Amino acid sequence: MSAPKKPQSSSTSADVRPAPVISVIGTGYLGATHAAAMAEMGFETIGVDVDPAKLAALSAGEVPFYEPGLPELITKHVATGRLRFTADIAEAVAAADVHFVCVGTPQKAGSHAANLTYVESATRGVAENLTHPGLIVGKSTVPVGTAARLRGIVREFAPAGISAELIWNPEFLREGKAVDDTLHPDRLVWGGASEAADAVIREVYAAPISEGTPVITTDLATAELVKVSANAFLATKISFINAISEMCAITGADVTTLADALGHDARIGRKFLNAGLGFGGGCLPKDIRALMHRANEIGAERVVGLMQQVDEINMGQRQRVIDMAIESAGGSVLNRRVAVIGAAFKPLTDDVRDSPALNVAAALHLRGAQVTLWDPEAMDTAKRSFPTLSYTTSMTDAIEGADIVLVLTEWDDIIEADPVALANIVGRREVIDARNCLPVEHWVKAGWTVRSLGRPTPVTGAPVSVAAGMHDSLATSR
Repeated sequence: MSAPKKPQSSSTSADVRPAPVISVIGTGYLGATHAAAMAEMGFETIGVDVDPAKLAALSAGEVPFYEPGLPELITKHVATGRLRFTADIAEAVAAADVHFVCVGTPQKAGSHAANLTYVESATRGVAENLTHPGLIVGKSTVPVGTAARLRGIVREFAPAGISAELIWNPEFLREGKAVDDTLHPDRLVWGGASEAADAVIREVYAAPISEGTPVITTDLATAELVKVSANAFLATKISFINAISEMCAITGADVTTLADALGHDARIGRKFLNAGLGFGGGCLPKDIRALMHRANEIGAERVVGLMQQVDEINMGQRQRVIDMAIESAGGSVLNRRVAVIGAAFKPLTDDVRDSPALNVAAALHLRGAQVTLWDPEAMDTAKRSFPTLSYTTSMTDAIEGADIVLVLTEWDDIIEADPVALANIVGRREVIDARNCLPVEHWVKAGWTVRSLGRPTPVTGAPVSVAAGMHDSLATSR
């Protein structure tokens, strides 16, 4: 299918120029979503990656990770001709005018520092293949000061006589809601743009700007710090409520009610005040550690101290849940059957990077527990990370005969499950709600002992029998 006619710029000059063509370097969570969103906004877009298998899958509308709505959006715009994928960065750069760098910046092995190899390579790849003036837009999360160094790479490798400008435009998407976050962001931030670059990036984001999305323009360093500061603040908020949950556990207070009360204060808000197992994934943990490392390099000691505490509290929550499971098992989980509900670091994703759920499951397995794990979306990614665990395709199969049930990811499947039905198939009616997500009263009435993080343990209710035939209906649960 031939490419559609390029959408026209809104320029009022007599010579109306075509809208810019977009290249997106990197097609992971960020890049694939951004490329699809650019196509949805009307731009001819080229996604670039070095993995031929991934490119073939994306070209067929198959996304190699779980992100609601993304496969449909990619399929739509591969069909319209606005979106295509290639391994040829030279071809993509030659065809495009605006180049988004969306590669990963993972944590270095054995260090808290961010690995900038990929972002440096991508920036160089764009610069040295420029055939006409271009705007390079960094979106990857990087330590402050990185963009200034990348400008040096652009100056060094861009062909003589071809102007190229690099600006920084941090992303704020959430896994599980990435498509909507990209198409309808709650703010747009970019830094280091000249007047000409500012006009181009405003043209690229004309659709969300027209919806009233706030725009913050600033310098490179501030733009870089906005993203890591946002993640650091969210991580701090989570670790704060988890620290308070320890006091609640000691005193008998209820951390969920406390969080509700705090949330009504407009200065605080309720989001990210859910006490539980803590945060994980590919962003918050590595971003606060990279911030810690960079702060140490430049002598910002109070940032280092704060982030160390946030990280330690977060990792400590995992040990709290492990200890609760051991205590529930009578002092040892050796040969105890443990049902683990959840492997992803949060619902609506299959991402198990630094997943608290998978970390706890693996730790109990290493202590001799017979762990059976179920997750509605993250089974394949979990198996690749921890192939020695036992997995099942049914939540009820995981729970059947278990001595302890651990709810480690707050999927709707377990929140909405019938505790009466589950009570009749489990070995012991003991559940550790590590996400404080279960409707406790219903579970207690069904005869379960529910243990949470920072919520009082209710008195166990009398067992409730299950009607005949309930097991058949349970078998249909995913």
